[in-house]
Amino acid sequence: MSYPSPWQPGQGWNQPRPWPEQAGQSMLASTADRERAVDVLRAGFGEGRMQQPEFEKRVARAYAARTVGELALLVSDLPQGPVPLSAVPGPMSGPVPRTFLPAAPPKTNEKAVGSAICGVLCLVTAGLTGVPAVILGHAARAEMRRTGEGGEGLALTGLVLGWLSTAGWALLLTLLFAAALVS
Repeated sequence: MSYPSPWQPGQGWNQPRPWPEQAGQSMLASTADRERAVDVLRAGFGEGRMQQPEFEKRVARAYAARTVGELALLVSDLPQGPVPLSAVPGPMSGPVPRTFLPAAPPKTNEKAVGSAICGVLCLVTAGLTGVPAVILGHAARAEMRRTGEGGEGLALTGLVLGWLSTAGWALLLTLLFAAALVS
């Protein structure tokens, strides 16, 4: 028995066809890839880029897609469609839609870095950088909550070391003051 080829060029967007660069080396699509493609289709439908029947056909086709190339064809005419071939170097050297690439990590807050540095320097400077570590740590955490930047661990490190240093100095000064009063 002869099965028809899944690739039938020239049949329109709803029929899969290989990208010239990927013919024969199409990567299999995962469930996450299909979900991302459906998310792109939902966004396109929500923006009015396609009608309801076309959207439903594309979603059905996305869930039935076997390769990333088929998914890329479904979203290629939408804003989050495939990126140019030269934009994504890699071992597969085939184009991968921007939608399927991992999200960039959030930027690290500079105040959090400064807080951590001041906190670590408390050991070297005999606690002189403890207060700046605390101030920068609190400012960084507030800023990170507002902007979504990363660096929570760095800010917390600076806060802990800064507060320990400040508490140590406060305890030492209190003991010296008590000793001066007793004598």
